[in-house]
Amino acid sequence: MPRDEYRADLDALRSAISAYGADVREQFDDGLRALERGDEELARAVIEADEAINDRYLALESDCIDLLALQQPVASDLRFVASSFKIVTDLERVGDLATNLGTYALADDRRLDAAVDLRGIGAVVDEMLETALDAYAADDAAACRAVADRDDEVDALCERASQRIVRELIARAATPDGDVEAVDEAGAISADSTGASDGAGDLAIDGWSVERLLDDVSRVLLAIRDLERVGDHAVNIAARTLYTADNDTSLLY
Repeated sequence: MPRDEYRADLDALRSAISAYGADVREQFDDGLRALERGDEELARAVIEADEAINDRYLALESDCIDLLALQQPVASDLRFVASSFKIVTDLERVGDLATNLGTYALADDRRLDAAVDLRGIGAVVDEMLETALDAYAADDAAACRAVADRDDEVDALCERASQRIVRELIARAATPDGDVEAVDEAGAISADSTGASDGAGDLAIDGWSVERLLDDVSRVLLAIRDLERVGDHAVNIAARTLYTADNDTSLLY
């Protein structure tokens, strides 16, 4: 293949992955907005779009393989193609996590979302992802390091949010007498605050069955975990871009 055509193929790969990243970011933002608002229509649109995200991932992965197999790039070109191969995987994973957020938005019982600022955490994570993709497009080593520097911030935000959910559960678990109540299958209180039950009901917290509340706790904790993972993928993209730009492996792990 003539050199000019080879360079054009490398540039086209970079452009295609950058465009893919922009669309994945949009999916992530839609998933986050669906969760924040309880928007079932938007949530279903995010879930349904996952197949297209996966198809594009496979096509881009194939492009990387073709360049490796047919052109046998070396030095910085080899680093670029190999890193791009890994970056599309990170982006596909972000698409999966966006789908998770859409799924969480469809839950019937959503009491604890307001207890933590999921949108605020998501905004920080999205900024990291945007910076990482911009760094990839421009081979910007300084921007790569800036993304990595924010990882501890996201970890701390997620840790505080998780602790808040646990404290919220503990606070809701106690009635004024420090006991839980009993609730029948219809959700009505079937015993007084001493926690005595006729045996037909389940224990309840704050008017909810324990099982329902724990399901909601698990859902919010999973959402927090998924936001943290998006941040991790942004760091991965930055680390692989830094390897491409400066042959620097310090951020790889």
